[in-house]
Amino acid sequence: MLYVLALLIGVIAGLRAMTAPAAVAWGAWLGWLPVAGTWASFMSHWAAVGIFTILAIVELVTDQLPSTPSRKVPQQFGARIVMGAFTGAVIGATGGATIGGLVAGPIGAVIGTLGGAEARGRLAAAFGKDPPAAFIEDAVAIIGGLLIVAAVS
Repeated sequence: MLYVLALLIGVIAGLRAMTAPAAVAWGAWLGWLPVAGTWASFMSHWAAVGIFTILAIVELVTDQLPSTPSRKVPQQFGARIVMGAFTGAVIGATGGATIGGLVAGPIGAVIGTLGGAEARGRLAAAFGKDPPAAFIEDAVAIIGGLLIVAAVS
């Protein structure tokens, strides 16, 4: 089950690179993710929650700008894969399966990045503009991330 959740948090990282670690940090801080005693215990600190939340908000705002590069450019794609690996490993660490999470997370990030780009393109075409599609993607990422983290507990 942890591998599936690690894959799913990777999908969230593929949609929104910083929303996934923000959701994981909030989950750890609220006690939903049992990270105490693992290498990921720092995620339950208020500073991690604050930093990842601010970065997630910045990403949500900048993604609405017309100058934002495609998620498929190497830097964006790479960042999403790294965040998928990181958050997948944190999810895995809760059950002693860090390596499994480290593998499942990036696979999910690739799925989320490529599938999300396709879905966003179709939504933008349906709405005739991009902002409504971005808001839908934001909602899916935030709600999905929190549901995944809650499912671990």
